[in-house]
Amino acid sequence: MNDRILIVDDDPDDIAMLERFLSSDPVEIRGVTDSRQAQIAFDEFKPDLVLLDLHLPPPDGLAILRGLRNARKSIGFVPVVVLTGDDRKAARNSALVMGADDFLTKPLDRHEVVFRVRNLLRTRKQYVDLEQANEDLRQELYRPI
Repeated sequence: MNDRILIVDDDPDDIAMLERFLSSDPVEIRGVTDSRQAQIAFDEFKPDLVLLDLHLPPPDGLAILRGLRNARKSIGFVPVVVLTGDDRKAARNSALVMGADDFLTKPLDRHEVVFRVRNLLRTRKQYVDLEQANEDLRQELYRPI
């Protein structure tokens, strides 16, 4: 099954560019240009990774990160990569404090995006596999004799 990537960016050209960057990998991508739809898209699509623009019309990327906190906990490890043209340390630190797992500044380098996305998707898969192994062990442990 393909990994699912949710892209939240108010610029459709940026979404199209990210789709082109990631087209060589077997991924399913959903793009959202209206930040008010980010939570709904997350809940419906159940992504394995989120690419999130920081500076959006309300709610902005930090508000979306805050709103996704509980949903991400209930699903398990779902990495979020913040994308922004803002290269200030304050922007990066704010995003990381709010729960972002990585931070990339625009203009984006195709290779860097692909490598970081692959690495985080691999980590996500390992998390899911570990959770499944733990569940299998719990079932084995509590299976009637």
